[in-house]
Amino acid sequence: MTQYLLAIDQGTTSTRAILFDQTGAKRSMAQVELPQHFPADGWVEHDAMEIWWATEQVCREVLRKQGLHARDIAAIGITNQRETTVLWDRVNGMPVHKAIVWQDRRTAAACLALKQAGHEAMVQAKTGLLLDPYFSASKLSWLLDNVPGARERAERGELAFGTIDSWLLWKLTHGQVHATDATNASRTLLFNIHAQQWDEELLALFKIPRALLPDVRDSSADFGMAAPHFLGAAVPICGIAGDQQAALVGQACFAPGMVKSTYGTGCFLILNTGDNVVQSSNRLLSTVAYRLNGKPTYAVEGSIFVAGATIQWLRDGLKLIHSAAETQAIAEATGDARGVYMVPAFTGLGAPYWDPRARGAIFGLTRDTGIGEIVTAGLQSVCFQTRDLMEAMTRDGAAAVTTLRIDGGMVVNNWVAQSLSDILGVPVDRPSVTETTALGAAFLAGLQVGVFDSLDAISALWHRERRFSPVMASDRREQLYAGWLDAVRRVSSDLPA
Repeated sequence: MTQYLLAIDQGTTSTRAILFDQTGAKRSMAQVELPQHFPADGWVEHDAMEIWWATEQVCREVLRKQGLHARDIAAIGITNQRETTVLWDRVNGMPVHKAIVWQDRRTAAACLALKQAGHEAMVQAKTGLLLDPYFSASKLSWLLDNVPGARERAERGELAFGTIDSWLLWKLTHGQVHATDATNASRTLLFNIHAQQWDEELLALFKIPRALLPDVRDSSADFGMAAPHFLGAAVPICGIAGDQQAALVGQACFAPGMVKSTYGTGCFLILNTGDNVVQSSNRLLSTVAYRLNGKPTYAVEGSIFVAGATIQWLRDGLKLIHSAAETQAIAEATGDARGVYMVPAFTGLGAPYWDPRARGAIFGLTRDTGIGEIVTAGLQSVCFQTRDLMEAMTRDGAAAVTTLRIDGGMVVNNWVAQSLSDILGVPVDRPSVTETTALGAAFLAGLQVGVFDSLDAISALWHRERRFSPVMASDRREQLYAGWLDAVRRVSSDLPA
């Protein structure tokens, strides 16, 4: 009998449920778009209850589409937008405030103050991260200080904190399990990635009560049972990983030196470093790639805040396109951005710049500039930002990347995939299953319940759909990239113009 794995993929712009069989093939999918709320400049919020209701809806719908019942599901895996912070009441299960999204920059001043006070070296040494509002700790501290009575209630143990995985796990288990996995914990600024535990010095720095925090488990582990009313019968929850680490698993990048890049709302390039925590000198992040049987595997990561969100802005903000699918034909017809550069720093610049005060801009506009050039520049910006990350990894001493595995919604665009290869100067491999984030969650869940018996068995299921090889002349590649670096200097508050 076919054993199915249900992956809950809760992202920044949508909530999805995908059903995979034991070969890793996608059998059914359901999706609901997620509204974002922007109450002030640089602030981004989600309604955590909307996320939960959407999760219920898509999970039930994906089973209905396939004509399946809860008893047909071997296990559930969860993958999630990381760093997004939820604070909720342990008794009634209701959030005390909207979730603060990873893109939110409201705590930039607080992070800068901690940095100026000399705390960043200690924080980076313990967490592998930088003092930036991107991560969860300063968001949680803001909630405790700004929601009336929250800090007092947290001290009394009445509230619970979690990233989206913990929130969904709490709701799925009807409040029985308050836990997370090591990958999500490693993105909070509160978790010591060497000791693999919450760190008292970090908790004190951010004034976070220990009673708020979830239990930290392996990425493939027993996370309890989804309550029977959710799908009609109890189903084990056996895999959790933050979206980018889940994509690393879905891309079967299990050997040190293997690298993948995911193009969703943002772009995230992760290099597997095995047993070694590599502390970057170029403002990249050290993080937990996954943890199995109590043993962590580490990675170096570069995070770009805006990738697919650029195309969403071209569609919804500027209304230059009706759908993302149009962009491939537009770019192919345009051929070249003709000196136009878009720097999509809508919520600041991520790695390797880490400038929360930078804002987006378009340069090189002339009377001849049209929709085609602006759309093409938007797509190219993702490729240039990826090169920023690879250049930083090289400066950190990483071996030159020989092949990049790509995934995410943007890479179905052949022009983007070819442009990535051209700008990076390396072959780019697109897998047969591009929903690798959800696939990674399914793999982790299946590993726990015996659908897969090893990482080698998972690796054997990875298949390349297409390879893109560079065709651009090297001098043209360098000319385009130099123009990009000049554009970035113009928007950055920290770099000389």
